[in-house]
Formats: sequence, structure tokens, C-alpha cells
Amino acid sequence: MNDYLKEIAIICGIDKVLTSHVARHTFATTVTFQNGVPIESVSKILGHTNIRTSQIYAKILDTKVSEDMQALKGRLSKRSGTEG
Repeated sequence: MNDYLKEIAIICGIDKVLTSHVARHTFATTVTFQNGVPIESVSKILGHTNIRTSQIYAKILDTKVSEDMQALKGRLSKRSGTEG
């Protein structure tokens, strides 16, 4: 599998060494967490028996924190009947 990933990296001009571990980590962080998939679901998808293992993959990115806070602001504004 890693040989195929290395070949793909060369074809795509990617300088980083691609491995199955890198692919798994990228899937967990970029594909799932950044798109709002709950950690419990990601843990199940990755086959982890302990959610702590999944937390290793859970890099919290500034953009995600910002999006979450904007969503919270919107929900709180709706509750109080004000915008902004």
C-alpha cells in the first residue's frame, strides 16, 4: 500500500512522504473532523475501542474553532432575539 502512495505522490508532485498512516490521519482530521463529524463517529469509523485513541487524530484547527464559535453565536442570537 505504501508503495502505491509513494507512486501517487510522485505523479502528483507531492514532496511529503505518503504512508497509510498519513492517509489515515489526513482522513480523520481533514475529511471528518473539519466537516463536523463527531469524534464518537470518527472513533467508530477508525475502529478504535477507546475514544482516547481517536483524540490523537483530533487536531483542533483555528478555522474549525472559529466556525464553531460563529455557529454558537448564531444560536445564542436566535434565543435572545437579537442579531450580532
